[in-house]
Formats: sequence, structure tokens, C-alpha cells
Amino acid sequence: MTSGRCLKYRRPSISSWPGGTSDDVPHLSERAKAELLDSTPEYQRQARSKGIPVLGSGLVFPVDEASIKVPAFKIPAFWPQITGIDFGYDHPFGAGHCAWDRDADIWYVVNVYRERLQTPVVHAAAVKAWGWWLPVAWPHDGLQHDKGSGEELAKQYKAQGLHMLRSRATFEDGGNGLEAGVTEMLDRMKTGRFKVFDHLSLFFEEFRLYHRKDGKIVKVADDIISAARYALMMKRKAIVKPMGREAKTTPFEPLDRMMGS
Repeated sequence: MTSGRCLKYRRPSISSWPGGTSDDVPHLSERAKAELLDSTPEYQRQARSKGIPVLGSGLVFPVDEASIKVPAFKIPAFWPQITGIDFGYDHPFGAGHCAWDRDADIWYVVNVYRERLQTPVVHAAAVKAWGWWLPVAWPHDGLQHDKGSGEELAKQYKAQGLHMLRSRATFEDGGNGLEAGVTEMLDRMKTGRFKVFDHLSLFFEEFRLYHRKDGKIVKVADDIISAARYALMMKRKAIVKPMGREAKTTPFEPLDRMMGS
């Protein structure tokens, strides 16, 4: 005999999924999982459905990483390209090689590199492997002097054969704000205009953990993301790969004339 009280059905909470992933709850139908995910704030969805942690106040890029992943493909010859770098020694040096489909205005991250406790010789060799002709965008700390040699960091990398742009990375209006750069990246991600080759695991490691604390972006483990941001800021300096006779000339002089860098 029942007590007479009506026992209400309690809808399962997405936060109660074991291990933080919906795949561990076999009694929920795919429709039920989708409904629960739809009712969850966007910045929490990766944590709830895939066990990816939400840190601090939330992810800087609250988008499903699957939406920005694309299989690698050969870059069309007419697409402008550029590399961005983020200097580092104790914390990693990061680099991102990017290509721009101008017709569709889609930005692609096609190669990445990250390494710590290495010298400009090592980093430059890795970046040059993507193409001697690629212009390289760099941040304001490239104007700082190396404590050992006393030479500006940007000049050290130019001496190693990288085609460093003449000025540090800025937007067309001269600004270089972190929030402005991150906002452009996020806007592009949400509108399908920022894509990353799906095998670039180092980029996605940073993407998953890039977060805010007390509303401010935590500048830790963001070396590749920062490099890609500098490249995007300087997309106006991206160039098409030199072909034919032009490709056989001395590398830096013709590129300097073309880019005014």
C-alpha cells in the first residue's frame, strides 16, 4: 500500500553524469542527452558532456571544439599566409602558421609549434620549415633586449632567417589589446570563420584550458593561441607564396618591397 504521496519524477541532472560525460549514462536516450545539453549554459557544455573542465569564471572560447576542427588539406596557391610567434624561454615559445581564404573570409590555423628552454636557432629552424617566405608577426616584447646578448629579440630571430615584420603586431588602427584580439577570434569561431586542422593537438590542449578568473583572461599555457592571435591581427600583411622566377630571388628584399615591412 502506498503512502498516498505523489512521487514526482526527477529529471536527471546533466551535472550528475559519472565522470562528467554523457556517454557513461547508457539509460539516457540520445534525445534526452540532447535536451539536457540544450538546457546547459554554453560555456559548461564541454565540461558536462565530455568531462573537459571549466576553470575560473569559464572558458574564453565557449564553443564546441568540433565546430572549428577541419581535416588537413593542401593550401590553395592563391591564399595569403602568415606566421605568428610568441616569444618564450622558461615558458614555451609558440608559433602558428595561418592561411586566409579571402573569398569566404575564413582563417585557418594549419601548423603549430611549441617548445621551451630552447634558443632562437632551434625555434627559427622549426618555423622556417613551413616556408622561408612566410612573414612573421610578433608581439611587443620582441622589442625587449635579451639579457645575455643585449640584442632585441625580434632582431635575433631575423638574424636566423625569419622574415620578421618591421613592426610589432597591431590592428589596423594601431591597437593591440588582448580582449580585442580574443573577441575577433571568438566571433570568427561562432560564425564559422576560424578553423584549425584537426590533428593540431597542441592547439586544442590550450583551447580547452584557456579561461578567465574573476573576469580576466589567465595568461598561462596560451603560447600557440597567442601566436595565432598575432597572425590574425596582422592578416593585412599575409602574402601569397612566391612562384616561378620570384621564388628564386633573394628572399627578403622582394618581400620587403611587397609588404612594406
